[in-house]
Amino acid sequence: MYPRTLQIPGAAGQGFFLFGPRGTGKTTWLKQRFPAAIYLDLLDHALYLELLARPQRLRDLIPPRHDGWVVLDEVQRTPLVLNEVHRLIEEAGRRFILTGSSARSLRRRGVNLLGGRARTYRLYPLTASETGADFSLQRALVHGQLPSVYTQPDPDNYLASYVENYLRQEVIEEGRTRNLAAFSRFLESASFSQAAPLNVAQVARDVGVDRKTAAAYFDLLEDLLIASRVPVFARRAKRRVTVHPKFYLFDAGVYRAIRPSGPLDSPEEIDGAALETLVYHELRAAIAYRSLKLELFFWRTAAGAEVDFVAYGGDGLFAIEVKRSRTVRSSDLRGLRQFRSDYPMARCMLLFGGDRREYRDGIDLLPVADALADPASVLTAPGDADAPARASTRARRSGLAGRPQG
Repeated sequence: MYPRTLQIPGAAGQGFFLFGPRGTGKTTWLKQRFPAAIYLDLLDHALYLELLARPQRLRDLIPPRHDGWVVLDEVQRTPLVLNEVHRLIEEAGRRFILTGSSARSLRRRGVNLLGGRARTYRLYPLTASETGADFSLQRALVHGQLPSVYTQPDPDNYLASYVENYLRQEVIEEGRTRNLAAFSRFLESASFSQAAPLNVAQVARDVGVDRKTAAAYFDLLEDLLIASRVPVFARRAKRRVTVHPKFYLFDAGVYRAIRPSGPLDSPEEIDGAALETLVYHELRAAIAYRSLKLELFFWRTAAGAEVDFVAYGGDGLFAIEVKRSRTVRSSDLRGLRQFRSDYPMARCMLLFGGDRREYRDGIDLLPVADALADPASVLTAPGDADAPARASTRARRSGLAGRPQG
C-alpha cells in the first residue's frame, strides 16, 4: 500500500464525499485512514437490494453504541439512501463517509447531497511521487497508474478486465444505454480522440449513431469520472482560437486497453497520447491534493499553434507543452512562443524526454521525469525560478529521473 497524498482535515464535520473512478483505491485508503469505521459496500448485491427497497433500513445496520464513522461505498448505486443519511446526521449525530464514482451522476438524479454541507474530495490513480522508487515512466505509459497494476501479475489482463467488467457494465447499470454493442464501438472510437480536440459529430459517424447519442455517451464518461474534456483557454484572446475541447480518458493504461492498434497505427502517436495523459493526470492530482487555485485548459489557435496545457487561476498562469522526444527542435517551441507573446506574464515550459534542463527564449525545458517527480513545482509562480531545480534534485535522489524510451 503506497501512502497517498490526499489529506482529509481532522475536523471533517459530520460527513464528506470521496469520489473517484473504480479501482483508484478509495476503499483501501479509507480503511487505512479510518480503521474503526463501519463499512457498508453497496457492490454487495444483497445489501444493495435491501437498501434499494428500504433505505430506512440503514439505521438498523449501525450498532446503537457506535459513535465513529460509517462508510457507504459506491453510494451512487442507491442514491435515495442519501435522504436517510441526512436524517441520521441531523437526528442521531451520525458521521458518514460516502464514496462514489461521480457527484455529477448524483446531481443529475436530483438527489440529496446533504444540503451542500458535506465537503467533496477526489482520489486519482497513483502519482509518481506516491509510488516513489517503484515508479517507472515506461511502465506508467504502458500500464497506467491504477494501484492494481502494481500488484497484479498480469497488468494487461487486469486492464482488459477493467474495461470489460467496469466501463461497459457500469453504463448498463446506470440505465443510460441498453445498446452495449454501440457503446463498445463508441469507446473504441473515442479513444482515437485521446489528447486531441474532440469532434463529437465525427465520432458519431464512426460509430453509426446520431450526434445526440454520441454526446450523451461522452457525458456519461464524464459523469463516471472515466474521461474529461479540457476547455480552450480564451481569456483576453488576441488570436482566434478553436472551439472544440480536448478529450482524455483518465488513465494511460485504461486508454491503451481501449485503443485498438495494429500495423497501420503509429507507436509514436499512441505513446505521445499516453505521455500527455500521464502529465494531465499528474497536474490534476497536484491541483486537487494541494488545493491550488488553478484550472486546466489548453490553447490552440485557428492557425494551428497549440499548447497542451494552460493552468490558470489565482495561483498564476502556466503554459505547458509535452514532447516525448529526447531532443527539442525550434519548431517544438512554436506554440509556447506565440502564447508567451500573447501572455508575457505566463511561465512557459516544455516537458521533454531528455535528462538535462535547458532554457531557450525564456522557455524552461524540463525533463518530464523530473516534472512528474513533483508536478506541483511546475505550477509555481515565475518568480520561484529555483523550484524546478529543486524538483530535479529530489527526482535524482529518489531514483525517479529515469529516461523515457524512444
